[in-house]
Amino acid sequence: MQINLSQFAGFCDGVRRAFETVSRLVTEDPQADTFEYQRKKMKKPVFVLGSLVHNQDVVNRIEEKSIKKISLEKLENSKPGEIGTIIITAHGIGPRVYEIAKAKGIDLIDTTCPKVIKVQRLARSFVKKGYNLILVGDKDHKEVKSIYEWGGGKALVISSEEELQAVNFDPTQKIIILSQTTQSQDFLKLVYDYIKKKYKDVEIIDTICMETRQRQDELKKLAERSDAMVIIGSTESANSTRLYEISKKINPKSVFVSRVGELDDEFFADAKKVGVTAGASTPEWIISEVIEHLSKI
Repeated sequence: MQINLSQFAGFCDGVRRAFETVSRLVTEDPQADTFEYQRKKMKKPVFVLGSLVHNQDVVNRIEEKSIKKISLEKLENSKPGEIGTIIITAHGIGPRVYEIAKAKGIDLIDTTCPKVIKVQRLARSFVKKGYNLILVGDKDHKEVKSIYEWGGGKALVISSEEELQAVNFDPTQKIIILSQTTQSQDFLKLVYDYIKKKYKDVEIIDTICMETRQRQDELKKLAERSDAMVIIGSTESANSTRLYEISKKINPKSVFVSRVGELDDEFFADAKKVGVTAGASTPEWIISEVIEHLSKI
């Protein structure tokens, strides 16, 4: 059985940056002195605001180093001294958290992906200019919530075709379309084409990150030429779920797993070529375990 692994599988730059930042902060390797000064100055206790990435295996590794996750509600209700430092994840957060941290004297380690920061700032800028803002993304996703909040809570979030068809703006106002950085290229185009036909003054800034674009494009090619497809990622990960949906449309023999133990060998009984990709929150060690197992079938 031939196994073809996507060259874009696994951690994206933003997630890798966040994971490596936290890993360095908790490392016990005396040779790893890059963050030594920051480690010594870091106010304790240290918490991650939500899951560092949408992958439980990664979260477990971080928590083993005594950095637990905390909810926004607990942050808001915390007493002085209960929280020393908050780590903001790559998904970003709204401006309210920065205000809370400042008021409570909590230090911040901000690992927000620069690409997400760009969308946050664009949302704030266009809303201030009086545009109607359409944000294409999963409304319950942390990144989308953060962009929505930076836009002053005035964005219309579109996650489905049903929501798209219900759009009802004043035709005299300008419209700007932005998207979640890991959104489907096909769905973003669908939204733009629909809105452009319905309204005259429409602009779009394609804020899907290049890595997402490359990952989706290569997946489509892999799915077409493979007998079976394996998509590795957490069901909590929007981009991983999206990869599975794209693959399933092209190749019905696609399976979505979060780790090697979920693979069913019988699924690959007649497969000569198997394509493998993984979401942006999937660590290298899980991908390697899956590839190793598949190579033994």
